[in-house]
Amino acid sequence: MATDGVDHDGVVRQVAEESGWSGRYAFLIVISAAISLLGLLMPSVAVLIGAMLLSPLMMPIIGLGFGIATLDFHEVRRAATALILGAVIAVTLSVVLIRLSPVQTITSEIAGRTQPTLFDLLVALLSAIAGGYALIRGRGGTVVGVAIAIALMPPLVVVGFGIATWNWVVFSGSLLLFLTNAITIALTAALVARCYGFGSHLSPHHTGWQLVLFAVAIGVLSVPLGAGLRRIAFEAVAQRQVRDALGADFPAGARLSQVEIDHGVDPVRVRAVMLTPSIEPDADRKLAADLRQRLARAVDVHIDQVRISPETGTVEAAQIARAGNGEALTATRARDRAVADVALIAGVPPASVTVDESGRTIRVVAAPLSGLAIAGYRDLERRADAAVADWHVILNPPGDVALPDITIRSGVIDNAALDDAAWVSARLGRALAVDGGSLRQRSAVAEGLSARAGQADTGRAGGRLRLGWALPDDAGSSGTP
Repeated sequence: MATDGVDHDGVVRQVAEESGWSGRYAFLIVISAAISLLGLLMPSVAVLIGAMLLSPLMMPIIGLGFGIATLDFHEVRRAATALILGAVIAVTLSVVLIRLSPVQTITSEIAGRTQPTLFDLLVALLSAIAGGYALIRGRGGTVVGVAIAIALMPPLVVVGFGIATWNWVVFSGSLLLFLTNAITIALTAALVARCYGFGSHLSPHHTGWQLVLFAVAIGVLSVPLGAGLRRIAFEAVAQRQVRDALGADFPAGARLSQVEIDHGVDPVRVRAVMLTPSIEPDADRKLAADLRQRLARAVDVHIDQVRISPETGTVEAAQIARAGNGEALTATRARDRAVADVALIAGVPPASVTVDESGRTIRVVAAPLSGLAIAGYRDLERRADAAVADWHVILNPPGDVALPDITIRSGVIDNAALDDAAWVSARLGRALAVDGGSLRQRSAVAEGLSARAGQADTGRAGGRLRLGWALPDDAGSSGTP
């Protein structure tokens, strides 16, 4: 590539000035993170674009790329330090603000940054090429578009949201998206810089190692992102196959009114409304078998068939069908959305969620989260219950969750510990044994747990007052004072 007209010294000087740590950089990090958080929680695309325009993380990443291109380890350290400190500030600020915020619901903008695919890698790659070119050629206006395209700060704020809400799915997905953008931009900027003559003093051996670094990093990132892309491709194929199967299995004159496909459960759930001149008996079973062959996956199918008469006109029939089935489909859509929200908060796949339609209850067992106490799982249950309207969420903690310590100070039992212990006993349906202390203390704690809908028995004497899970032969034991 031609390098005529490129002011190498000027570009290097500009990168060095803007890629390091400074008070202005820290200020922009705080402002950008706060605006991003507001845009994610509202949610508002316009507000998010405002945060993207600030783009404080872009120059440290570009500086890291130029440092790699020229093997300037001093610049690599400066840029990496600024990038890491900026990321830590953004995540920490997000965690603090989210913990203080009364709104901790997973919005569409947050959920959209938890499942990156190979497309995100390609966007970062092409955007980095544009950004590197704009910087080298002195076309700074292009960098604004690049900043909007790659959106570095919003996924970093979602990382903080995942930490604040103890949600591994949100945390891991958004972290992967941020790392994808940051690594791809840095390495692509390095290659663009080399193409424009930066690092011309390096040997072919150095260039070879730079290419290997680029290829390995892109290859490693492509593995999880490619899996996400395959999922999207399968969903697109499934959408077409479902429509083809519905058209093939119903008589001429039938037409599809509405269709919904939920790929987040196993088996895949298909719900549709079919306007047909004749009712097809056993259509659900036939379609399930047909789609199982087409998709090579188990499928749960339910078709609402609405008879239409050619003499009365299909337009009127379609209106009647929508009026008769719209409420049912709306209810199904709301239920599936509630299940997806609860699953995301609990950190489990939607297939793990159980729904009781008659009791309007959603039950789920939360994924084990290292270091999370019972109070944390109770908080997850409250958030899940608040996130879904018209449903009652019952969230069970993992069976190996640590029981709280019971303390008695000045004759007063720790009520918070009693509340947590009674809650986990009720959720898991297991009795607690109150061991240690005096008989009076054990009896008082057991009564307190029972009064809070827990199950408890006075256990054995000896040692400090403590809780454990009661064994079958422990029931009714009273110990000694």
